[in-house]
Amino acid sequence: MSATVTAIYTSTEAMKNAVNDLWGAGIPYENFFVDKSNLEIKVITSMEGKPEVLELLNRHTTKKHGT
Repeated sequence: MSATVTAIYTSTEAMKNAVNDLWGAGIPYENFFVDKSNLEIKVITSMEGKPEVLELLNRHTTKKHGT
């Protein structure tokens, strides 16, 4: 089963840093969507991978996050 994790950032720089962390962790680019106009990242992951993705996304300043 898969999950979609969403994070909204307070700045473009924070969002870029989160993207770099996702790439560094080996998350394939096709598994996440970056909405630059809304400073939002959505990641499709397995339920087992969800805690890691949340940790990666929340390393940077977010407005909110959810599933």
